[in-house]
Amino acid sequence: MSRKLLVVGVIAVLLAGGGGIAYVTRDREPGLATAEVERYLAAWERFDAVAMSAEVDGAPPGLAEAVAGMRDDLNVISATFRRLTAERLGDEQMATFRADLEIGGLGRLTYDGRLRLVQAGDEEWRIAWDHAALHPDLRPDRRFQFDITWSTRAPIVGVGGSTLVSTADTVTVGLQPGRIADVAQVQAILTQQLGTDPASVSAALAAPGVGADNFVPVGQLPRDRFAAVRPVLEPVPGIFFRQDSGRVLPSDDFAVHLIGRVGEVTAERLAELGAPYVQGDQVGLSGLEAASERQLAGTPSGVARIVDGNGVPAAVLAEFPGTAPEALVLTIDRRVQEAAEQALSGVDRAAAIVAIDAPTGEVRAVAARPLDEAFNRAVHGRYPPGSSFKVVTTEGLVHDGGVRPETTVPCEATATIGGRPFKNFEDEAFGAIPFREAFAHSCNTAFVTLADAMSNGDLMAAAERFGFGVSYDAGIDAQGGEFPEPGDAADRAASAIGQGRVLASPLHMASVAAAVAGGGWLPPRVVAAEPSGSRVALDPSTVAILADLMREVVRNGTGTGADVPGQVVAGKTGTAEFGTADPPETHAWFIGFRGTLAFAVLVEGGGVGGRVAAPIAARFLTAVPVA
Repeated sequence: MSRKLLVVGVIAVLLAGGGGIAYVTRDREPGLATAEVERYLAAWERFDAVAMSAEVDGAPPGLAEAVAGMRDDLNVISATFRRLTAERLGDEQMATFRADLEIGGLGRLTYDGRLRLVQAGDEEWRIAWDHAALHPDLRPDRRFQFDITWSTRAPIVGVGGSTLVSTADTVTVGLQPGRIADVAQVQAILTQQLGTDPASVSAALAAPGVGADNFVPVGQLPRDRFAAVRPVLEPVPGIFFRQDSGRVLPSDDFAVHLIGRVGEVTAERLAELGAPYVQGDQVGLSGLEAASERQLAGTPSGVARIVDGNGVPAAVLAEFPGTAPEALVLTIDRRVQEAAEQALSGVDRAAAIVAIDAPTGEVRAVAARPLDEAFNRAVHGRYPPGSSFKVVTTEGLVHDGGVRPETTVPCEATATIGGRPFKNFEDEAFGAIPFREAFAHSCNTAFVTLADAMSNGDLMAAAERFGFGVSYDAGIDAQGGEFPEPGDAADRAASAIGQGRVLASPLHMASVAAAVAGGGWLPPRVVAAEPSGSRVALDPSTVAILADLMREVVRNGTGTGADVPGQVVAGKTGTAEFGTADPPETHAWFIGFRGTLAFAVLVEGGGVGGRVAAPIAARFLTAVPVA
């Protein structure tokens, strides 16, 4: 992409090479108008044409326009003008200066110029301004031309070098409001063929400044996909097409929250990015496309030229080489990501899936719903984990308390801890049972009773071994796990079953499952790089117990909905209460692993984890090829 910036006047360019610039002032005799020159140059640094004119003889036409043109069209970020010499030449004086301009994020232009001064009174000197006062080669019939060229945006790649996002020829589908015969028909066709939300079509048509003859973009397709829908879209009055270039993903729903989108720069993004970006540029607006903008876009090359009135180049003043875009390498596995998207297809509530390779901590999939909501709940959401947190509590009980799968524990309908009653789901009561069964059936009363014998320090240490309260860099902005110190026995009991003030993202709960699958906790990461932290090793015998208990959940417990024939699946359900309703609403969780692939499923307000989240996990595992 290339753009041209036109500037009144001409600047001959000396690019500052290695070494500093020596500024030398030479005043040959008393009475030289150095103060006037200094004031003029200082005003020029501010691009204050009024103050500059105060030092000029008369009111020359074009000064204000030329000064503003230099600043705006060259996108001058800062300017320094230094007087070099001053001398008398007969009835006039001559001063030389050096200009040093920082040009919109690309580099510096330096040049030397001259100012001629004439006597305006017995002791007054003024600058005899003409176009040469801005640059020696300036002519009234010439102007600046500044071309900026952006390279093709770099791809985003995943595991094995597979391309996840690339730049390719596309077709933008748009609307011409004045030609639409039936808005409802247009909305229905776009929803059917492109998956476009009808509300977004209405919003686009009602946007400020949209006129009857405007082209209003509503979707962008690769050319091959456009060819398939064109016969349906083309006959509809008001729908039009534009050849374009854009970012192409494997499918419309592929990791859209994680990857984000590219579009015309907004005022907010323009303020964030600064030079060399200008209105009309295509930039990352969300997700990794925005977070990695500088890497994916590189910096543009630029050429400053002098051109005549017809735009014919007269001289090349400077060339800025720019920097090449670099591919962004993610840990995402295309097959696993597609399986996650497929598993969430048709889910009518806000939901998320995160999958992690347990031995490395590399995130293989990040998927969230709804697609038309910008919030990426998979990595930014903070939810009570409910009974999925019992994996952590069990590690603490086995590690510090000597609890074993065969240890008999009480599972009554209600247990009162610190004056607060705790109940089981649907008032279940199994009596005195082995801990293995209490874990499989997610018995709250057994866990709060056991946690009552734990210290805050023991429970918090277990949480920390699974990364709760640990700050880590996933390569993206992400939420981890939060486990505040319990305030009393009741608070500790609530925390032990993932309630109270315990919060975690789906990303973090996937890392909890990965810790069991891999034998220790690793900070999860999405961008391929060196691990952001070392593995927190778990006791191998404890890990073996946890893995066996989690397999029992899927075989005979609350997680049978996650069972996949022919696969060995381990997991833990969670039904996490939130809000103030009576009875409380609940989030549905399922965390688990198959082999070395660990994952977490969350459905906001979905209800019961075993009934809602576990079947989604089964769909996900069914779609992921077994390694």
